[in-house]
Amino acid sequence: MVRETIRFWRQGRALEVSGFHPRTTLLDYLRLQERRVGTKEGCAEGDCGACTVALGRVRGGRVHYEPFNACILLLGQIDGAELVTVEDLAANGELHPVQAAMVNTHGSQCGFCTPGIVMSLFTLYHEGDQPPSRAAVNDALAGNLCRCTGYRPIVDAALQACSRPAEDAFSEIGAQTVQSLMDLADGQDVFIGNESRFFAAPASEASLAALYAKHPDATLVAGCTDVGLWITKGMAEIEKIIWLGRVAGLDFIEESSDALGVGATVTHTQAYSPLARIDPDLGELMRRFGSAQVRASGTVGGNIANGSPIGDLAPALIALGSELELRQGDATRTMPLEKFFIAYRQQDRQPGEFVRRITVPKLKGNEIFRAYKISKRFDEDISAAMGAFKFTLDGRRIAEARVAYGGMAATPKRATATDHALTGLSLDEPSTWGDAMAAIALDYQPLDDHRSSAAYRATVARNLVFKALSETASGETRATRIVGQRESLEAAE
Repeated sequence: MVRETIRFWRQGRALEVSGFHPRTTLLDYLRLQERRVGTKEGCAEGDCGACTVALGRVRGGRVHYEPFNACILLLGQIDGAELVTVEDLAANGELHPVQAAMVNTHGSQCGFCTPGIVMSLFTLYHEGDQPPSRAAVNDALAGNLCRCTGYRPIVDAALQACSRPAEDAFSEIGAQTVQSLMDLADGQDVFIGNESRFFAAPASEASLAALYAKHPDATLVAGCTDVGLWITKGMAEIEKIIWLGRVAGLDFIEESSDALGVGATVTHTQAYSPLARIDPDLGELMRRFGSAQVRASGTVGGNIANGSPIGDLAPALIALGSELELRQGDATRTMPLEKFFIAYRQQDRQPGEFVRRITVPKLKGNEIFRAYKISKRFDEDISAAMGAFKFTLDGRRIAEARVAYGGMAATPKRATATDHALTGLSLDEPSTWGDAMAAIALDYQPLDDHRSSAAYRATVARNLVFKALSETASGETRATRIVGQRESLEAAE
């Protein structure tokens, strides 16, 4: 069965929408069709958070609300979800607790950013620990920019509103909303348009494989955190879009004693805890991965499949020795992740072939992992360079090394010369580490762009080799890190 509409829950009723252009964003739908203009357009690229809305989906028997950037989310991606905007929060003439707290703490001045901030705090109100820590509030607000109020009263509002479990109009009818959303889950493929221009959302892997084989020129979309910018900034004329968010069986997380299997549509939010259990540095890397809005939308498979040279996850997974599984029609194949990237935005992927699974080996007892993200600002920034290291130790000597960097070349890339130079080094003889640090120059001719000069990248990459060796030798990070110290991260677990 094929459905020619999207269906979602909105203000206590099911809505069906059809006949829209595949590139229609949720923000345009809200402002131009519903005329709900509380959701603002600021940057149109998912950075400022003025367009933040909440989507509710059923997981574990209850509705979970997550923040999304409506400016780069396609309208079709809300199929099966509850859509909540800032206009929906007040009930019976009374402000929502989050809105009331913003008023009480004077958390708004010009008000342009306020609706998005309120929606981010609404999701924290429902999903965060009560009471949240100030650090948790800061993480929740990392994707919301405010240029006039200042964050102190906004954070105070969050701490005030979220000091107790959620008690609002949404929690009161939670059970009914669960049932309503389950009623929308019909398991049908969605196809809106015609053979030359369409938005499609297959419900199964078999349907996806068949549709993509028929239309290998279609653009696959998972979270749309990258493709959304092609549309809003690049004005790309994308006519065929296949959204993977409804494909049953691609959102799995399988954990064994020696590996973690991650389906292509697992979001960064969902992947955070399993990856953090492999190593604290992976958890810290994921915490700084965009913003809460980006992590809720973006997927592990999408971050790999788009082949960006500045994607943070690829070099970390390459250093760990991860494998990729791809599917084309009924056939599947696997390869080392490091072999997937061929050239800038080019991957070893055949027409009609899609990423299905990433398998990440867990660390053995004699293996050490380190990952470092270097960026101009700490939160929600693209890396100038990202280095990842895995050392296999034989006592106090490095028996094997796997080093990978992002942001240094046209693709995420293994540093093979550096690997070779590191092998055999003693952790007790820092005077012998120089050759390994210098070997970085043999592995990369760094990019020179607006994020960083080539000279800066070369210096940073060289220094990160020393940092990884120093931390491995000493077993502590207090002397080498201002934030993200492993001792604190491990204690928090």
